[in-house]
Amino acid sequence: MTCFLCLQCGTQFAASEAPPKRCPICEDERQYVRWEGQAWITADELAAKHRLVMKEDAGVLAFGIEPRFAIGQRALLAQTPHGNVLWDCVSMVTDEAVAEIKRRGGLAAIAISHSHYYSVMVDWSEAFGGVPIYLHADDRQWIMRPHPSIVSWEGETKAINPALTLIRCGGHFTGGQVLHWKREGGDVVLAGDILQVTQTRRHVSFMYSYPNYIPLNARAVQRIAAAMDPFAFDDIYGAWWNQNIIGDAKTALAISVARYLAAIA
Repeated sequence: MTCFLCLQCGTQFAASEAPPKRCPICEDERQYVRWEGQAWITADELAAKHRLVMKEDAGVLAFGIEPRFAIGQRALLAQTPHGNVLWDCVSMVTDEAVAEIKRRGGLAAIAISHSHYYSVMVDWSEAFGGVPIYLHADDRQWIMRPHPSIVSWEGETKAINPALTLIRCGGHFTGGQVLHWKREGGDVVLAGDILQVTQTRRHVSFMYSYPNYIPLNARAVQRIAAAMDPFAFDDIYGAWWNQNIIGDAKTALAISVARYLAAIA
């Protein structure tokens, strides 16, 4: 029995004797099936050709896979006095990564913006004794490897600890969430691509599907703005290496919402 990974999106599926016949996440209109057709890979096969890298990204410890694998996102470690949380996930776990997180105080929980980054979230949880994985209940249909550690929370916000609060923004996915982090030196938002940091690193943008170029409608973007309005923050950390807005990020979000709505009007 093997927990196969989708080669295109990096999502790990429940254990089976043979690879699944399809990946619902890739068949969804927000993603896509490989041009060459659906394909699968095992964790050992992935480790034979790729490596997990750890490095600081604008002062936050981040994890990514090199050479690029699947969607190519990186994960972030939110370190707080109340416990550390891994934000988003990648499709590899290594002894070195586990040791480094333990050296920094261990891991209390995992939280993931949306299903494109679920990857091997269960493996990450089990590496730290089965810590909870916080996913919004509106996205439970996209969980391909069910596990007791998964917490499907409901509502609009959820405090993981006194420093970390999940905010349901919706948009890209109905349960799309970001993580607000009260941090010494200035609060931040870990956004995945629910708030997509643009190449200027001065704005964000919004899409229903990034690879298939389907924009969000005005109501969805206005809802994101309303969800973020009660929270103060200086920085936004996006889904990709070095793609962050450092300084005055709340103003950048407001400007970005206004110009997006004007563009689609």
